[in-house]
Order: sequence, then C-alpha cells, then structure tokens
Amino acid sequence: MKPTLLDIENISRSAGKILQDGYGKNIQIDSKGVIDLVTEIDRKSEDYLVSTIQDLFPNHKIITEERGIVQGSDDQTWYIDPLDGTVNYAHGVPIFSVSVAYAEAGEVILGGVYDPMQEEYFCAERGKGAWMNGAPLKVSKQKSLDQSLLVTGFPYDIRTNPENNLDHYVALTLCSRGVRRLGSAAIDLAYIASGRFDGFWEVRIHSWDIAAGSLIVEEAGGKVTDVRGGRDFLSPSPSVLATNGHIHSQMLDALHGENKS
Repeated sequence: MKPTLLDIENISRSAGKILQDGYGKNIQIDSKGVIDLVTEIDRKSEDYLVSTIQDLFPNHKIITEERGIVQGSDDQTWYIDPLDGTVNYAHGVPIFSVSVAYAEAGEVILGGVYDPMQEEYFCAERGKGAWMNGAPLKVSKQKSLDQSLLVTGFPYDIRTNPENNLDHYVALTLCSRGVRRLGSAAIDLAYIASGRFDGFWEVRIHSWDIAAGSLIVEEAGGKVTDVRGGRDFLSPSPSVLATNGHIHSQMLDALHGENKS
C-alpha cells in the first residue's frame, strides 16, 4: 500500500493546524545547541505525523527531525519536518512550515510543504507537476544571476564551524539582486517553485528539510543538485542548490569562486 498526494496534503494540513494552535502562546522551548531550539509544538506535530503514518502505513520507514529514524522498509521512506523554522516560531515570526515527503526505492515521488500562517500548500507528484492551493506552479524565467533574487540559510554551528556559508553569502550578494534569509528551507524551496525566488542554496542541511521542496522545484521546471552540481543532495551529509534552471551554472560558478554572471 502506498500513499497518495491527498494523503500527503491531509496529514500536512493537520500538522499545520497544530502549529497554528500553538503559535503565539506560552510554550516550552528547549535548546539543542547555542542557537538550535526545539519546542513542545515540534514534538507534538512530529508525534501526530509519525503516529498517523504508522497507522496508515505500518511497514514504512520514517526519517524525522526529532526522533531520527523510525525503522521500516528502506524502499518506502518518509521524510518529515514537523516544524521547519523553529527559531522563527519561538520568536513569534510567522514564517515556518510543515514538510512531508514520500520516497520509493530512494526516489522522492510525493511531497508537500504547508505554510499554515499564509495558508499556502505547495505539493508535487513526480512526473505529474507541482501546485500551490491547486494552481500549477512554474519557476521564474530569469536568466541572469545579476538580476536574480536569491535565498539561503545558515547552519546552527555557524559560530564554531568555518564551513558556515558566510563566504558564499558575501559572494552571491555581490553578484545578484539580493540574498534573503527566511529561516525555513522548505519555504525557500517552495518559493523557488513558485517563481518568487530564482535560486536557493545551503552548504549543510538535513534531508527532511529539503526532500519535499526539492521535488516541488523539479516538478515546477527547476533544477536541484548539491552545491557541487551532483545529484546526491539527500545524502547523509547533504547540501543543496535549487534554481529556476537558467541560472544554475552561474550559481555554481559563483559558489566556487568564478563569477560569470
């Protein structure tokens, strides 16, 4: 038994309702690191997602942010982020999402990203397209990096790890129209798919952050690789570069010190 795109939507929206209900309230916030937070809402949303998936598809494997790996079939794997944008959420910044993806034999075939504050639901099915609230998605047509609006994020160990993306941020800022930082990689990818941004990269990220969004970008006509241009962007140590396709090689050049925009 396998899930449908409607299954992905139903559980994503239900988890998003949990985020909505807890937003702005006095919730428990714990620290996993100096700037890495987890809230009781992260756990509540993840508990719902895991239990629902296990009820519907008991033999499937689930890769989660808080629990790690819930064992099951490697050929039927879920990637879930119950609250992508926890720091925003904890500070009352209304930019966060639920990200749910389903993969078969290592290939993501269904994905959904739900922004409960904007009530925008982005989804895709491999080979069939991508949509936002039922309307087809299409990446931007921008062909010049110099005129592109980009978005990025930074790792939680930014203060101690020299591979912190600050050098790339400076380089891409100087050869683009601008670089934003929203704080939710899943939303960043959804915005690439919808044409709001032209390119997105992160040098160190987690598979559950990007599994759903990467499929949505590809099905909207964009291109997704790791930051070296390879296809293994869901590896155990993933990085990601997602673009409208037109500026992909220009961004790779800029990330590796060759500004040819």
